[in-house]
Amino acid sequence: MAGHNKWSKVKHIKAVVDAKKGKAFSKFSKELTLASKAGGSNPELNARLRSAILNARAQNMPMDNIERAIKKGAGELEGDSLEEIVYEGYGQGGVAMLVEVVSDNRNRTASDMRLIMSKNGGTFADAGSVSYLFQRKGEIRLDKGSLNEDAAMELALESGADDVQEDEAEWIIYSAVDQLFNVGQALQARRLTLKSQQLTYLPSTTVTLTDLDTTKAFLKLYEALDDYDDTQHIHANFEISDEVLAHLS
Repeated sequence: MAGHNKWSKVKHIKAVVDAKKGKAFSKFSKELTLASKAGGSNPELNARLRSAILNARAQNMPMDNIERAIKKGAGELEGDSLEEIVYEGYGQGGVAMLVEVVSDNRNRTASDMRLIMSKNGGTFADAGSVSYLFQRKGEIRLDKGSLNEDAAMELALESGADDVQEDEAEWIIYSAVDQLFNVGQALQARRLTLKSQQLTYLPSTTVTLTDLDTTKAFLKLYEALDDYDDTQHIHANFEISDEVLAHLS
């Protein structure tokens, strides 16, 4: 949800899909399998896998589940052949959207995504027509704890990060893609606990939703996409005006 920190104030409006353990664990399993398939099953030699394990354990995913997903990716256990796909589109109010999915059937997933978009007022877009509005970045989230803004920024820069943003009770630290794990290791060396560590798409510009009905319609679209089984992450370049937030809250 990078780039629109006000979203955290209205997370309760959508289905809170990621809080449902079965859905969350399914997403983690797919990422673990893909990371293992792409870079091998040894986390010491596979930075993406190390990050995936960190995120899964932070959400109390059982180690048996983690190990099984890694073995599937390494070919030690049977499993469906998975591939990563990014779909592009626009929501209400001109909000640009990137939807990361993991699928075992590209044609089925493409058809489903088109249907979800059309039924909920979105527009399916061609590859490349939306992605240029986003930058690929590394993202690390930390609890604020006793860190004020100056201290958080100093720690981030000393660790090799590019920027820090505030999001409710968290600091979000952004880095270059190839520096994500190095920054994470540097922060952990300072005895900081990472809540999550992953790659994300950060919007270059944002659209502010100022109409209540438009905002509700967009959140319905977002929720429908997020609730789709193959969806891993959704990135969108929206903010919500204070006036609309007051009504939603």
